[in-house]
Amino acid sequence: MVLLTVGAILLIAGVVLIFVKRHHSGRAFCLKVSRPATVAELEKVSAEIAQEIGGGNWREYVRLSGVVQCDRPLTSQLAQQPCVHYHMTVRREYEETVVRRDKDGNEERSTERGSETVASHEQSTPFMLKDDTGAIAVDPNQAEFETVTVLDEFRPESPGNFISFGGFSRALSPLGGNRRTLGYRYQEVIVPVERRVTVVATVSDAGNGLTLQRPTESGKQFIISLRNAEELTKSAERNAKASDLAMKYCLVGGAVLAIAGLVTGF
Repeated sequence: MVLLTVGAILLIAGVVLIFVKRHHSGRAFCLKVSRPATVAELEKVSAEIAQEIGGGNWREYVRLSGVVQCDRPLTSQLAQQPCVHYHMTVRREYEETVVRRDKDGNEERSTERGSETVASHEQSTPFMLKDDTGAIAVDPNQAEFETVTVLDEFRPESPGNFISFGGFSRALSPLGGNRRTLGYRYQEVIVPVERRVTVVATVSDAGNGLTLQRPTESGKQFIISLRNAEELTKSAERNAKASDLAMKYCLVGGAVLAIAGLVTGF
């Protein structure tokens, strides 16, 4: 039933790609429907609405570009870089002796490499987005971040089952069985301070001043990216097309192979 198995795998991949395509298409749509604005424009609209009907209820889906500023930035856990968002991971890389039997029942031994996550953490903090006309608060809670990599380093295992890097340290249990630790890979991505970013979000006057925050409407994405709007849109459209093509190949190919497997029994 080899054909049936391969066909099923392709069909599953095709279904996954449906959701991948939907995400990228949704991002391209959000970038197009969000209104480009400046801080001064938003402040003017907010003041006019507050004068007419009162403040606190205005919401609009907008897109702004500006520089990240923060009086009390985070310090990334590994690279110790000032930022408003970071995501770190530490992975243990190991070798493992695997024993298998061939079709004749003979024992075969091989050494394979693998990895496992031993630590993962991310953190964000509110910041100000400053353009040429002013500054506006950003609440990054539940945003989709596009970041820059500041660390990707492998370090061999050190004695004692204790690892330390930057502001991170941890005692680990030794591996059992046929696994042997080779070392640890430290990775970290951040949104740095004093860098220009694009923010696609809902502007709200509900709090003390204007804030860019997560949209409450279904289908509207909250994006904080180091790329400009044009680059983001082109990338989303390109990824949507690639996902659509791959999805069609997987679904059609998977269906053909699955049917062939059922008919032939191979």
